[in-house]
Amino acid sequence: MRRRLLALICVTGSLVTGCGMLPGDHERKTVTVWLMKDSASQDFVQRFTEDFERTHDDLRLDIRVQEWTGIVEKVRAALSADSGDAPDVIEVGNTQVPLYAEGGRLVDLSLESMRDWGEDRWLPGLAEPGKDGNQQYGIPWYAASRVVIYRKDLFEQAGITSPPQTREEWLTDTEKLNSHGNQGIYLAGQDWYTLSGFIWDEGGDLAQEKDHEWRGTLDTPAALRGMDFYRRLQALGRGPVDADEEHPPQAGVFADGKVAQIIAVPGLTRSVLQRNPGLKDELGFFPVPGRTAGRPGAVFTGGSDLVIPQNTDDQFAAATVVGALTGAKWDTELARTMNYVPNKTTLAGAVASEEGVAAMAAGAAHGRATPTTPQWADVEADNPIKEYMTRVLGGADPATEARRASRKITEALETDLG
Repeated sequence: MRRRLLALICVTGSLVTGCGMLPGDHERKTVTVWLMKDSASQDFVQRFTEDFERTHDDLRLDIRVQEWTGIVEKVRAALSADSGDAPDVIEVGNTQVPLYAEGGRLVDLSLESMRDWGEDRWLPGLAEPGKDGNQQYGIPWYAASRVVIYRKDLFEQAGITSPPQTREEWLTDTEKLNSHGNQGIYLAGQDWYTLSGFIWDEGGDLAQEKDHEWRGTLDTPAALRGMDFYRRLQALGRGPVDADEEHPPQAGVFADGKVAQIIAVPGLTRSVLQRNPGLKDELGFFPVPGRTAGRPGAVFTGGSDLVIPQNTDDQFAAATVVGALTGAKWDTELARTMNYVPNKTTLAGAVASEEGVAAMAAGAAHGRATPTTPQWADVEADNPIKEYMTRVLGGADPATEARRASRKITEALETDLG
């Protein structure tokens, strides 16, 4: 049984620099947590630490902030370290979980997920990448997803009184907006994350697993329908067909005016307003429309999961920290503090007062992530989806180009399979 001792607050890394000692504190169990830079504010971490150590007086937290650059190799090295020399809890990108779950290096948290943590209410775009078969390794923490950011003044000028509710309404409204020198929408030709949502909405996928083998599936009828919708929408603006949303950065294009809509995370508006403060009262948000009213479209869901390395020397203590961070109290507090989407659909009301975050939450309820295979990183390294999109938008036959891209995806997913 753990001995109960006096509370001590000590957050390390770039968050809090001071750490005092109290008599007998050396007997208190320390849980080392790696969080990524800018995932949580210093104030949030300090408040969480104080509350956690007050209510768990046999544990103390050592929270260390990590940089995203080089994190994959750093985490892999930590997972291979001797017990006691590695962190007990690690924040990882939701799509990174398959990279780390290989070789049995993460703790299976399926029991806790079902019994204590309400897995049936988790956002699918966070939960699914954290799972391998029936085993849950990544526990959803927070999410962010794309929404439509729009100019209220340009909508009003076009006679559009409310955001579209369906994809067909969206096309009709965007065509109205694409007049008088304005672009109805700025959508770069290689924005493959946005394309992914349209494909998922049609019931397709980028790749699927069958008999333990992954194959590209851009050539299925459902995926081709998703690409066709992307083509129709992209044509209602002047986005380059041979570049993605960062070339040039779409925030700058939107800020320069004459663009009615972009598809991006709400936080992008900070960059827009830095460049054009005059748009402060003109920007609005709505979820990416779906095929039918009342159900937003599927979107790529980014964000973070928490994992526990197999080499931790106290799985119970580590799970206690994960449970607290991802529980309703502190997950909601994180979402409010950082303008994230909470990890459960039932917590969406906590961010309803923020228009952009509320739009994210509506979309994230139907969100997805990239295929849950470690080899997906090889696909993105030389992304054939981008080339496919450019060719189709340039007038090439979609079915032919989809078959070509699917073969390249399959080849990349076979890499390192042995």
